Amino acid sequence: MSALHDPILGWYDEHARDLPWRAASAGAWSVMVSEFMLQQTPVARVLPVHEEWLRRWPTPADLAAESSGEAVRAWGRLGYPRRALRLHAAATAIVEQHGGEVPAAYDDLRALPGIGDYTAAAIATFAHGRRHVVLDTNVRRVLARVATGVEFPATSVTKGERALAADLLPHDEPTAATWSVAVMELGALVCTATNPRCGACPVADLCAWRAAGHPAYDGPPRRAQTWAGTDRQCRGRLLAVLREAEGEVTQERLDAAWSEDLQRARCLAGLVEDGLAVRTARGTYALP
Repeated sequence: MSALHDPILGWYDEHARDLPWRAASAGAWSVMVSEFMLQQTPVARVLPVHEEWLRRWPTPADLAAESSGEAVRAWGRLGYPRRALRLHAAATAIVEQHGGEVPAAYDDLRALPGIGDYTAAAIATFAHGRRHVVLDTNVRRVLARVATGVEFPATSVTKGERALAADLLPHDEPTAATWSVAVMELGALVCTATNPRCGACPVADLCAWRAAGHPAYDGPPRRAQTWAGTDRQCRGRLLAVLREAEGEVTQERLDAAWSEDLQRARCLAGLVEDGLAVRTARGTYALP
């Protein structure tokens, strides 16, 4: 057992947030939906959408029976709406290949549409209590600081980073699953990207970054996301018009949503290409 295990697990027992996908009654589908929604999206924004999603589609079969356009509509303003299409496709595959039950094996999860390494490991771990390395942004930051003494990890996961995370995993499966979510929670609440609360950290006395005097990050520049005027904002405006309409939308209504002609045309074509919108024979647009 690592010296980090007991203090972090004890801290989690006391400070873990009460989130619906962590409840004892939560099923694997609730966990899976949360993992799709939480990608690059804060918990506070996910909570109401997750609740409504599970109320409307309590099983993968319920979602698969609807059109992908309804999934996009229900996604609302969470952002990155292709996640809704991927979740719909994954639900359809679960019905067709796994009898409507979210699989527990990493390889089966990884084979589903739209599920990569992190999401497969997270669902297997948090929904089924399996022992896997789960490396999200929060976990990577905690391990970088505590174990290697740097403020932030590399821009992408390295072999050394994955090996370190594997070495720190408790051998017992249920304990390993709790450890994974505990480290994630520590990164979300205490060891944050900015203004970390080292005084509240259960392993502050074991942290290599703190012992080194909190040296500033000196790696490749960390890109700050922009929003105003970007294609992402334009796509969001256009998709909002489609999402809020009961039927087809004319070109004129979309033109009114974004003033820059070339950017609007490019973004609209991108929505169609990504499967988030369809162009009808009448020249109107709608959700798929």
